[in-house]
Amino acid sequence: MTAEILSGEVCELGEGPTYDPATDTLYWFDILASRMLEKQLSGGATRIHQLSEMASAIATIDAERQLLLTETGLYVRDAATGSLSLHHAVEASNATTRSNDARVHPCGALWFGTMGKKAETGAGAIYWYFRGELRLLYPAITIPNSICFSADGTVAYYADTATNLLFRVDCDGDTGLPHGEPRLFTDGRLRTGGIDGSVVDRDGVLWNACWGGGRVDAYAPDGTLLRSVAVPATQPSCPAFVGARAERLAVTSAHEGMDAAALKADPHAGNTFLLDIKVNGRHEPNVLI
Repeated sequence: MTAEILSGEVCELGEGPTYDPATDTLYWFDILASRMLEKQLSGGATRIHQLSEMASAIATIDAERQLLLTETGLYVRDAATGSLSLHHAVEASNATTRSNDARVHPCGALWFGTMGKKAETGAGAIYWYFRGELRLLYPAITIPNSICFSADGTVAYYADTATNLLFRVDCDGDTGLPHGEPRLFTDGRLRTGGIDGSVVDRDGVLWNACWGGGRVDAYAPDGTLLRSVAVPATQPSCPAFVGARAERLAVTSAHEGMDAAALKADPHAGNTFLLDIKVNGRHEPNVLI
């Protein structure tokens, strides 16, 4: 095994891992079960928060508040009590869609995606949110994933897992808004598995969870594949930098769509892992609402 199990709590669709260095806590989601999970890296039990709707991502606002992305919008969460208040509705009148991947740009802007609950073709989109303003960036996305940014904020990445193409686009470092046309970064159709969630380290290396491939792939800034690290689950979904120096990678996984035989062959499906490698990671910036 090239990883240790951080949490044996099984998720049908584990996603959206985000690490809070102030509390040494990893948050992540079991999207289809409408659950948010949290665990301190130093040990202890995994805490489970049952939500009233599907959610997929969380970001820190400040020491007292977090921003939760759900199927109906952006909610401010009281970190101490867990109480939620609607901050900005997103596709709230469309019962067929839900939220998916998200990441905070270094300036504090949030990019996030929506998709059909049954992955309907072109039902989703990618949005930009910053200081109260919401903009549609890319419509007609089927499964938005791999939203992440270079450390200086001048490059943004995103993928549609349905096409298995990962794009990069120039980005304004002060606003997080893209400019110019997206360019192909890597073609996932050339390898086994689907392009899922990604993060970019301080060296510009993009670390991508390969759904169905049982691995995390590391790409240089020019798109060259540097290495692949095995994950003890067939469907890893998203990585996150964790630890006081962001020197480790946590990875969520899923057992979505697996029958009994597949689950027997993949006993760690749905667990959350720490990879046995060192990375030059960085912590997520706070989101500015």
